[in-house]
Amino acid sequence: MHSIELLPDAATDRAVRGVWQALADEGLPSQSAHRHPTNRPHLTLATAETIPPEARTALAEALDALPLPLHLTGLLRFSGRVDVLAWAVRPDAALLELHETVWRILRETPGADDRPNPLLSPARWVPHITLGRGRGAVWPGPDGRWLPEEATGPGALRGRWAEARSYDSTSRTTAGIGPGAP
Repeated sequence: MHSIELLPDAATDRAVRGVWQALADEGLPSQSAHRHPTNRPHLTLATAETIPPEARTALAEALDALPLPLHLTGLLRFSGRVDVLAWAVRPDAALLELHETVWRILRETPGADDRPNPLLSPARWVPHITLGRGRGAVWPGPDGRWLPEEATGPGALRGRWAEARSYDSTSRTTAGIGPGAP
């Protein structure tokens, strides 16, 4: 499976990693426990079984919209087979448009995907950056205590979506897409 992901600017990346560490310091499930070199804060836009060359070209064109504003707000919790604690991303019109475009490219390119993830469809997408996950994981409240002080006010934490990449879950490798990609 391949995912298309947005990566935050360096300051936002550090802030998210700081929350990962704060969770870990309390002995709570945290993304900091995942030591693979590809593990970093990101926002998943879409997934596909494969990304044919014509889709990669169209994605690169769409991702020329970067950088885009990034707004992190409060915490979210998702329950299911795996429980997740995440930092909510407040989407603006530009991010919603980019997400819709990426989704459409992967749905309309022959050979890209015949089993789209319904949770990433524009109608159901809940943009977030994962902070921790695990089966039966529990993060006792209050939620805001792990967030940096500057991220708990009315404007929350602001930054930029600076880059994009694809991640291949089979080979556990990444490749840049769009501006600044090799």
